Amino acid sequence: MNFVDAVSGKSTNFFERETVPELKKNHLAMLEDLIRRDKNHACVIAWSLFNEPDTMSESAVPYFADIFAKARELDVQKRPRTFAMELNSSPEKCTCYQFSDFLCFNRYYGWYLLGGYEMQDAEEAFRAELDAWLAKGVDCPFVFTEYGCDNLQGEYKLLSVQWSAEYELEYLKIYERVFDSYDCIKGEQVWNFADFQTVEGIMRVNGNKKGIFTRQRQPKTAAYYFKNRWEKLPVDYKG
Repeated sequence: MNFVDAVSGKSTNFFERETVPELKKNHLAMLEDLIRRDKNHACVIAWSLFNEPDTMSESAVPYFADIFAKARELDVQKRPRTFAMELNSSPEKCTCYQFSDFLCFNRYYGWYLLGGYEMQDAEEAFRAELDAWLAKGVDCPFVFTEYGCDNLQGEYKLLSVQWSAEYELEYLKIYERVFDSYDCIKGEQVWNFADFQTVEGIMRVNGNKKGIFTRQRQPKTAAYYFKNRWEKLPVDYKG
């Protein structure tokens, strides 16, 4: 999809394009290959069938219905099915959330949305979205499959500003408070494990710096934050 249009709230009408029948044919074939390859791996607990698709149009619904149905048909164990939703797959606009056995969210309140000096409003906006999902009567687990912000290693700043270690910790504490105050949230997966190279661009400082480790696999401040958070969980923690 046209990601620039989508993240700014514009409809891309992706599933109305003339290329969609061929895309769907390939999608179904790859899904069959995926499940055949990985169905016997004990670590596979669910199938993620899309990543950040455009779900703002009713034309997406029959496409999603067929993909989700095929996944159920192919998997004899009938494992849960889901997809990762970006911000415009919101409770007001998403037409396809009902297909998922649990909802996966990629969210960046405090970074791409309400970042910088606006971060003071990020937590309120984050909670408002979650409350809106619950108000729709959605009754399934929520899992956060992406959240995080860029940190340039060695950058410290008071008062905190974007890219600094101080800002990243403030950001992560917002998510900690939100995650721990909603019983429906059953999983959190920070983006990303380690910094990685990207193409040149004005949004990146020599690559994506959202890693909690550097490209050389050395821990950043955030790594110690997560170590402390996760080690506090009891041994028998079930979420």
